[in-house]
This record gives sequence, structure tokens and C-alpha cells, in this order.
Amino acid sequence: MDTVIDSTSLEAGRPWPLGAHWDGRGANFALFSAHAEAVDLCFFEGRQMRVLPLRECTDQVWHGYLVGAVPGLRYAYRVHGPHAPELGHRFDGQRLLVDPYAREVAGRFSWPAQDYPLHCLTAALVDEAFDWGDDAPPAIPWADTVLYEAHVKGVSRQHPGIPEILRGTYAGLAAPAMIEHFQRLGVTAVSLLPVHYFLDEQRLVNEGRVNYWGYNSLAFFAPAPRYAAQIGGQSVISEFKTMVRSLHAAGLEVILDVVFNHTAETDEWGPTVSFRGIDNRSYYRLPAGYLAGYENFSGCGNTLNLAHPRVLQLVMDALRYWVEVMHVDGFRFDLAAALTRDSAFLAALRQDPLLQRVKLIAEPWDIGPDGYRLGGFLPGWSEWNDRFRDDVRAFWLSGEAGVGQLAQRLAGSSEIFQAAGRAPQAGVNFVTAHDGFTLRDLVSYQTKHNELNGEDNRDGHAHNCSWNCGEEGESADPAVLERRRRLQRALLATLMIAQGVPMLQGGDELGRTQAGNNNAYCQDNPMTWLDWRHTNAGLINFVAGLIGVRRRFPQLRRRHWLTGAATADRQPDVVWWHPAGRPMRVADWQSKKLGAFAMQLAPDTPAAGQAGDSGTLLCLINRDEIPVPFLLPAGIWEQVCDSSADTAFASCRREKTTPVAARSVQILSRE
Repeated sequence: MDTVIDSTSLEAGRPWPLGAHWDGRGANFALFSAHAEAVDLCFFEGRQMRVLPLRECTDQVWHGYLVGAVPGLRYAYRVHGPHAPELGHRFDGQRLLVDPYAREVAGRFSWPAQDYPLHCLTAALVDEAFDWGDDAPPAIPWADTVLYEAHVKGVSRQHPGIPEILRGTYAGLAAPAMIEHFQRLGVTAVSLLPVHYFLDEQRLVNEGRVNYWGYNSLAFFAPAPRYAAQIGGQSVISEFKTMVRSLHAAGLEVILDVVFNHTAETDEWGPTVSFRGIDNRSYYRLPAGYLAGYENFSGCGNTLNLAHPRVLQLVMDALRYWVEVMHVDGFRFDLAAALTRDSAFLAALRQDPLLQRVKLIAEPWDIGPDGYRLGGFLPGWSEWNDRFRDDVRAFWLSGEAGVGQLAQRLAGSSEIFQAAGRAPQAGVNFVTAHDGFTLRDLVSYQTKHNELNGEDNRDGHAHNCSWNCGEEGESADPAVLERRRRLQRALLATLMIAQGVPMLQGGDELGRTQAGNNNAYCQDNPMTWLDWRHTNAGLINFVAGLIGVRRRFPQLRRRHWLTGAATADRQPDVVWWHPAGRPMRVADWQSKKLGAFAMQLAPDTPAAGQAGDSGTLLCLINRDEIPVPFLLPAGIWEQVCDSSADTAFASCRREKTTPVAARSVQILSRE
């Protein structure tokens, strides 16, 4: 490739906004680097690379305006400065670097990392114009939200009702067949695993695998092109926007899993592709006594330095971009504790007028000191509640959790989230997620089976609170299969009757398995793709029915905490019953043998404009191996759900007593 140095083509431009922006006449380029000595803008015309030195630097932002630049222009930067790792500087003026504000990333990255322009990554100048029509955010209240965690590729890759060319893409996710499924279930939001442009780690590539989950981001503004069908020349950005518009039209919100805790450049032996070569000392957290290394609160080699105002600005600008330009409805922040260390991140989000209206979900931990911060986020935040996951599993599967622990989770984990005036929706409840066993595997495997990941089964969490129900893996034993069927349903029922926000792992409703792999991050194959040809229709209907019950009864999605207190004109909002028909006592809550109890919920006033049943709700829980008879509170009760029954939502009347089958949940209502 020929290189041409041109010192005359750039106008001064301006230092804002950061990134490359086309205005119809040309494009302004602005790049932050506090420690650079010189910056070149490089762009490509056929087999020629033109190099234009950025002569202007204002407040540590290097900038210039290129007259005549048009969308599609591929560009990169070369940043000159000291290569002194011992001082935290890793400049290399010959290396082509991706703009941290790139809206689209082009080119091919290969290992080992190469600098030859035809084999490196570049940014592309884009035209943001898009016809959104009458698109508007569904704005589902937190209390009414049901999350469906999905992988863009995996959710539709094998769906026979989607044209093959669209399977595994943004377009496929929003295909009519997928929307029909989401609406059939009754979920309100699709929570997507990372879609930011990311790289596959060298080790995985060398072993013939990829980073399937995508938690290895490089460009925070650019949707990953690997998920784009690009039919008819449609750009990746336009396809993503079309997906969002279609899901919104169906009443579904779009939540993005975002990875701002680290980047794909990993540790000191990783590739220099963007941030490291632009300004290593600004973008990353470096140990005070060893500036040649990296703080590693992510476990992925580095930690982004949100304590630096320009790095914090980068993250905030990216979030606003995805809301304002791409119309997404919220974010789940991977290892969110890493973002809060010595930074103003939480305060910045809290005061931002645009981001205040979207859903914010924290994974409230990282691997650094004092990294477990469940319940420690501010009002306005929700958090993944792993205490719910662990206690619910331990109650139903291992017996290690008692009735008191389960009741606390059913009540919304108030001891964790009630502080600082937070509502029950501060907790996002889940039994399974992408990281761990599927629901079917949770009741089919005693231990993890991650051998295919190439790490000798060392990876993945060993403490799963799982139970194989008597046989490891697949089974033909009717007794084993019945235990598994009942437990899956009991776990799902527990999730849907608990206060807080329920999250369903995509595919659990189909009965999918990963053959005991609880860390399938590198498996881009049928192991992780949803199998739509062999679905459990009964389980799909059961999940849809449970979500329908949750929607029908406002007391299952209360906006205020349960107190147990009675008022002059109303019964207590919650009463806990022993199967013998008396209120639970202290000794009952402390019992390690008691495996059955009931939760009675008084009617709750639905939010304005929302429908809801005015009846009292009684949720009967039995984890024992035998049926347990329950003495019922006075009145005539209508059965709403029996998780053990094939016809789970068949209606029948109960008076005085009702038998609750082994390993099951029964829901009754009374006018």
C-alpha cells in the first residue's frame, strides 16, 4: 500500500464533539490524548493510505476538519509519543488505531495482531440518518417488567420460521416468528448479551473457538457486524435500528449488556488496537507502584479508568448515543462495581437528564477488593440479585436453605434493597442466566461438564446448588424425569411469584440443555443456539401462564415493600402460614426440617391505567418428597395454578384443605 503524507488538506475544525462527525460538507475529527506528542489522521483510498497530521490541539483534544469527506470513508489514527511502559506510556507512531468513538468498525483483525492496513481495523464515517417513523419507547414500568435474556445470534440461529439468511442476526431477532414468541410468553423486554464491537481472544482463536458471549469490547459505539445480515446493502447501524423499531412496535423494550469495565486490549501482553496506543496512562487503571502493568478488577487483564474525566465522558457519551440515536431502553452493566471505584460514574448517571429515564441494571460485583456490592447502588438502579438465585436453588434442590430464606427472597430481599428508599424493583431476580447452568441442566447435573471449553474443566463456577435428581445427565428413568419436570416448574413459579423484577434466561422455556456446560462463553455452535425444532411445548405454555398470573395479580408486582401490618380497614399485605393453618412462628422459620409453607398476599391497587384482579392470593409451597395437606384460611379459594399438574392452570375450587403435591407450588385466589 502506498502512503501519501498530506499536510495541507485539513482545516482546523473543532475539539468537540469527540469522534468523527459528517455534516454534509465534510467531517470533523476529534481525538482525546493527554500525553501524545503528535497525531496523524489516516484514511484509505483504494490501495493508498493518506496521512494527514492533526495540527490543532485544544485542551488535550487533537482535531481537524476534512472537506469533502463522505460516509463510508475508512479512517484510523497514528499517535506519536514516548514508548515508556515504566512510566505508563505505550505509544507507537507506526501503529494504526481505532477511534474510541467509532460508530462503525471495518476491516479484519487477525492474530497475531498486524499493522498492515489491509489487515487492520479501521473506523468508518457514517450517516446517522434513519426513518424512525412514529417510534416511541414502550416505557414499561419497572414493576411490570419481565426480562428475557437473549444472545442475538443464538436466539434465532436455528429457528425454522425465520428465513435462513436472517437467522442469527439483528434482523432475525426482530423477525415475526421471534416477536410472536416473545408476545406469547408475555415478556416485556429483551435483554441482549453484548453487541458492542468486540474481539475474540488469541487463545480461543488458536484453539478454533471464539468469544461467543461478547464480553470483550473494543468499540463502545459500534454494533458488532458479525450479527448483521446486511440484506440489500443495509448498514449494520440501520439494521440494528430497524430491529429496535420493530421490537418497540411490538411493545418490547431493548436492554443492552454493556462492558465498560475492561477492553479487548487485555494485559501488557495484549494487542494495541485503540486505547492503549492513544493514551494508555489516561484510559487504564495502572498500579501506583508498577505503571507497566494494569489493575485487573475485571479478571480480563485490565480495568478502564473511569476516574479520569475524559474516560468517564467516553462512557457517558456512549450511553447517551445508544439511547438518543439507537433508541435502546436501558442497560445491564457488566461487573458494575469496577465502574464505581474512585469515579463519579454513579453521580454522573444520576444527574443525567436523558439517562434518568432508562432502565439501569448493575451486576453489582467485580473481582477486586471489596468487590461484592449487592444492595450498594443508588436509587434509580436495579441489581442482579444472586442471593435470590442461590437461596432459591438451595431451597428446592439441595435443601441447604430453609423456609425463612426463601420467604425473604419472595418478599423482594428487603434486607438488601430497602435502604435509601429503594423499591422492590431494585432487585432483578433470576434462577439461571447466561453465566451458569440452563434450567434443564440445573436439575440434570450435579457437577459442571466444561471439558469442551479446552480448560480441563477448571473454568466455570463449582458451587451451583444443582441436583441431578438421581442420574447425571440425560435419563430415561421416568421417576428421574418427573422430579426434573416438577423442579423446573417449581423454580419458575418461585421466580414469578416473588417481589422484584423477574428475568428469564432465553431458552429455559424451551427446555434447552448445554450438556452440563455452565460456562459456554466460547461455544458458538448448537450447544448454545436455541433448538426450536425440539421444544417443550408444555413448558412454554407453563411459562406463559405464569407470566399471565403475574400480570393478573398486582400484589405480585408491588411498588412498595411488604410490611405484614394490618390497618383498620385492610388486612395485612402479607401473612405467612404453616401448613397446619396457623401463622408461622419463630421456631418454624428456624426449622431445618420444615419444607412447606404459604404466602398470603392481600389485594393491591394496580397502577393508574392498569388492570388487575382484586382477589387475595395464596401461594402454597412444598419442597418435600411427599404431598403435604394445607389447612386453608377461611373462604372459597379458586385454584389459579398447580405447577405439578399437566393442566397447570385448570380452575377448581378449594375449601378448608388442599393437597399440595411433592416439589410443587400451588396458587389460589379468593374474592
